[in-house]
Amino acid sequence: MANRLGTIARDLGRMLEALAGLILVSVLIPLVWREWWVVPGMILSGLLPLLVGFGLSRAFQDADDPGRLHGMMIAASGWFFVAVFGSVPFLLIAWTARLDPTVLEIPARFTTGGTRTFSTLAAFQNPLNGFFESMSGFTGTGLTMTDNEAALPHTLQWWRSFIEWVGGVGVIVLTTAILARPGSGSLTLYESEARSEKIHPSIVSTVRTIWWIFLLFTFFSILLLWLAGMPMWHAINHAMTGLATGGFSITDNSIGTYNSVAIDFALIPIMILGSIAFPIHYLILRGNLRKLYKDLQTRWVFIFFGLGTLILSAVLFGQGFYQTETMTVAGIVLHGRAATLFQTFRFAIFQFVSAASCTGFQTAGSLGPGWSAPAQLTVAFGMIVGAAAGSTVGGIKLIRLLTLGKGILFRIRDVFYPSTAVRTFRLDDRTLSDDEAAQEFEEAAIITFLWILFLGVAAFVFMIALPMGPDGYTLENVLFEVASAQGNVGLSSGITGPGMPMVTKVMFLFNMWIGRLEIIPVLVLLRSLFVSMEVYD
Repeated sequence: MANRLGTIARDLGRMLEALAGLILVSVLIPLVWREWWVVPGMILSGLLPLLVGFGLSRAFQDADDPGRLHGMMIAASGWFFVAVFGSVPFLLIAWTARLDPTVLEIPARFTTGGTRTFSTLAAFQNPLNGFFESMSGFTGTGLTMTDNEAALPHTLQWWRSFIEWVGGVGVIVLTTAILARPGSGSLTLYESEARSEKIHPSIVSTVRTIWWIFLLFTFFSILLLWLAGMPMWHAINHAMTGLATGGFSITDNSIGTYNSVAIDFALIPIMILGSIAFPIHYLILRGNLRKLYKDLQTRWVFIFFGLGTLILSAVLFGQGFYQTETMTVAGIVLHGRAATLFQTFRFAIFQFVSAASCTGFQTAGSLGPGWSAPAQLTVAFGMIVGAAAGSTVGGIKLIRLLTLGKGILFRIRDVFYPSTAVRTFRLDDRTLSDDEAAQEFEEAAIITFLWILFLGVAAFVFMIALPMGPDGYTLENVLFEVASAQGNVGLSSGITGPGMPMVTKVMFLFNMWIGRLEIIPVLVLLRSLFVSMEVYD
C-alpha cells in the first residue's frame, strides 16, 4: 500500500508542477491588460500547486513506475486535484475584489453590488462554484457558474479558455510532453487518460507530435475566426475552446452574440477538427488524404454529423422554428420559405455539430423552453454519442457504437452458418480472432452500459432536487442537461447556474469527472479508497 501511494503521489506531484507552470505563465495576461489587482491572486494560485507538487515529486522520486492499476488511480486523482487547484484563481480573484478597491485600484464594476459584473465575479467567492468552473474547464465541458462571461476580468476569461484548451488534449499528455519521462510508466498513464493509439513508437514523441498538431490547428483557427469578423481577443479565446471542443465563451450569449453567418460557418470546421483523432490528423498532414474516408471513425464522424443535421433541420422546420421573411447570405437575398429553410439549417447544423463534437457553443440561446422535446432529444443523442475516440471529444464515442452494432450483426449472422464454419470479425482495417472480437465487444458494452447507468442516476437525483412539472423543468430538460455534463459538452437547457442546489452541483462535478476519463479509472480509484479504508478498519 505504501509503495502504491508513493507512485501515485510522485506522479500527482508532477501534474501539479505542470499546472503551476500554466498558472504562472498566465500572469502575463493581467500585465498585458493592466489588471494589476489580479496579479497577487494569480501568483499565489501558482505557488500553491508548485510547492505541493514539488514536495510530492521529490519526496517519492524513487517510487516504482506505475502499473495499470496505478495508472488509472493517478489519472482519476490527478484530474480531480488539478481541478481543485485550478479553481484557486477563481477563488482568490473573487475574494480580492472584496478588499479595499481604492488601494488595489479595482474597477468599480467588480465591487459595486447590484450589477451583473459584480454578481458574476461574486459567484466565485463560493469555493464550490470555483471548483465547478475549474472541473468544467479542464474536462472540456463548458457548463458555467457565470451569468455574464463578458463581465469577467480578462484574466479569468483567459484562464477559463486556457484550461479548456489544455484539458482538450489532456493533463497527463501535457505533463508527459513537458517532463519527458520515457518508458512504460508514461505509456500506462497515457492509456489511462482514455487514449490508446500511438503516432510514434515512443510515447514522448507521440505526445509532443499531438501538441504540435494542436498548436498548428489553434493558430489556423484563430486566423479563420479573425477573418470571419471576430475581434482578435474573442478569436483567440473561441479558437482555443472551439478546437478543444470545450465551449467556454467570453460573451454573454455564446456565439449567438455575434449573430453572424460567417462566424457560425467558420466555427463548424474548427469543431470538426477537434472531433477527429490525432493519429488521423497526423497521417492527413503527411499527405495521406484517403484517411478522411478510409478510416472507419473519421468516415462516420461526417456521416453522423450529416444525418443529425438533417434530422434536426426537419424537426425544427416542421415545427416552425426560426421563420424569417428575408435574409442576405454572401450577397444573395433569400425570401420567404428559402430564407426560413436556410435559417433553420444554419441553426441545426451548428447546434448538432456543437453537440456531437461535444463543444457546447450555442447560437440559439437557451435550448430549453423554446425547443420542443424532439429537438432537445435529437441534440441530447448527439451529446451522448460524441465523435471519434482519440480526439478531444467526450461522450460514448462513435467507435464503441460501431463496434456494438457490427458485433450484434456478427452474432446474429453466426446463427445462419454451420458450426464448422470459420468466420473472422473485421473492425476498420483489422481482422480479429474470436477472442479479440469478444474483448472489443465486451469493452464497448461495459462502457456504454456504465455511461447510460450514471446518466440515469444523475437524472434521478436532478428530478428529486429540482422543481418538475408545468411550473418547473421537464424530463427532457433534465436528460439534456445531464447528457451535456457527462458528455463534457456544455450546452444547457437553462438548469445550470450558481443558483442550483448544492446536491446538483456535486452530481454534475461527478458526471464531468467520470465523463472525461470514461468512468473506469474513477471507479477503480473509488474502489481502492474504500478497500484501503476497510483494511485500516
